[in-house]
Amino acid sequence: MTNLTTPQDSREPGRIILILGDQLSHDLPSLQIGDPQKDCLLMAEVAEEASYVPHHKKKLAFVFSAMRHFADELTAAGWNLQYVRLNDPDNSGSLIGELDRALEQFTATEVLVTEPGEYRLREALNTWSGPARITMLDDSRFLASHDMFRSWAEGRKQLRMEYFYRDMRRKTGLLMQGDAPEGGKWNYDSENRKPAQNDMFMPKPLRCDPDRITQDVLELVEHRFPSNFGRLTPFWFAVTRAAALKALDHFIDAALPLFGDYQDAMLDGEPFLYHSLLSQYINIGLLNPLEVCRRAERAYYEGHAPLNAVEGFIRQIIGWREYMRGIYWLKMPGYTSENALGAGRDLPEFYWSGETKMACMAAAITQTRDEAYAHHIQRLMVTGNFAMLAGIDPHQVHEWYLAVYADAYEWVEAPNVIGMSQFADGGLLGSKPYAASGNYINKMSNYCTTCTYDVKQKTGPKACPFNPLYWDFLIRNREKLSKNPRLMQPYRTWDRMSAEKQQEYLISAEKVLNSL
Repeated sequence: MTNLTTPQDSREPGRIILILGDQLSHDLPSLQIGDPQKDCLLMAEVAEEASYVPHHKKKLAFVFSAMRHFADELTAAGWNLQYVRLNDPDNSGSLIGELDRALEQFTATEVLVTEPGEYRLREALNTWSGPARITMLDDSRFLASHDMFRSWAEGRKQLRMEYFYRDMRRKTGLLMQGDAPEGGKWNYDSENRKPAQNDMFMPKPLRCDPDRITQDVLELVEHRFPSNFGRLTPFWFAVTRAAALKALDHFIDAALPLFGDYQDAMLDGEPFLYHSLLSQYINIGLLNPLEVCRRAERAYYEGHAPLNAVEGFIRQIIGWREYMRGIYWLKMPGYTSENALGAGRDLPEFYWSGETKMACMAAAITQTRDEAYAHHIQRLMVTGNFAMLAGIDPHQVHEWYLAVYADAYEWVEAPNVIGMSQFADGGLLGSKPYAASGNYINKMSNYCTTCTYDVKQKTGPKACPFNPLYWDFLIRNREKLSKNPRLMQPYRTWDRMSAEKQQEYLISAEKVLNSL
């Protein structure tokens, strides 16, 4: 721990600038208006933030190491910085406690902070009754302010990402030719649904060897969080901006050209395929989302990557990412407790162990355990789909996703899970539940070829559990879902079945649910 000092030549008290663990950016608004000659910075690793959910060991190591590297950069840039380590003996265990301690050492009448990404922390700071006033700045790393999103959402019966995304394209000018989208279409999703094959060349993400700082953090995490989910090593994440920029360049060069074609594909033994693995670097502040998009856009105009790949990648960042944040702040507090379908079953233990005979679930969960990563289709159409079909309590599902992924922060994770994955917000975010039988997984992956269950069997002990659960989910929620225009065809299919076949589905589903 380093101590704050009050500059002797200051004519007026300086400010304390609180920097949070996911704000590791030199262009952070609070740093941009800060004065290194007067102000003092505060960064702290605290137990409260490390344990409000049982975070993956790799995520903890990633955040702590990136924080320590960023702190060294700030000190080298001339800032007066107090950095509190998790194992410092006087660590109070909370950010509020560390703020109080800092104000005992440094005379300040103002605390400057860029708005936290999570509601609970913003409320804690807003209700703090310390001896200095809090000034909270908008987080300029996001492209859509809260006011902008509220204005966009006002008066709309349905908040559909596609229309928000088009506005973001116009705002940024990304892939635009005047007022028209590049290529004449806004969305090339129809070209991005190819299943991958085992004999394809799969580029590996850039791997960084742990330095001394990271090695110290790995030892700390193993000592303090021995029972947390996930494997800590091998640890290969970038923990500095310089390394994250190299990871960006590596993705653009090696993977972006085929990212679009295979972004929905899943292959056993190939956890990364053509995905970028940049979201954790963007979400923590090492990369700026707009610079990432500009870099991808340049690859298109230079002829390195096709339009379907670049548009699909940019849409995930300025479309989904910004949209999820907008939904989160529009609907908090209370959004994480939404449960429109009344699901109440406990999260099965195999979500933590990976020990299940379902090959797709085992692959997605063990990969998550090993890498703190799974791509969006694994999260949505495998682990998320199963949880929704089985009627798992969406709040438990939300907390699992928040715990196990290195890129998970509540502002982006909660809408993805509560709204998109579990349909627990009743359709505010998505036009229909992302419910699917085993056929979808079989089409987009090779998981089914080695599974204990038979994806072609619809009922019975050897049937893929997704098959009877799909129909059980629809019938269980018929009163709430049958009027959804995108589900009318499945309900008509059910009604054409014989009573005997319907009963077989429901009995098979009951046996699966009882086994959980």
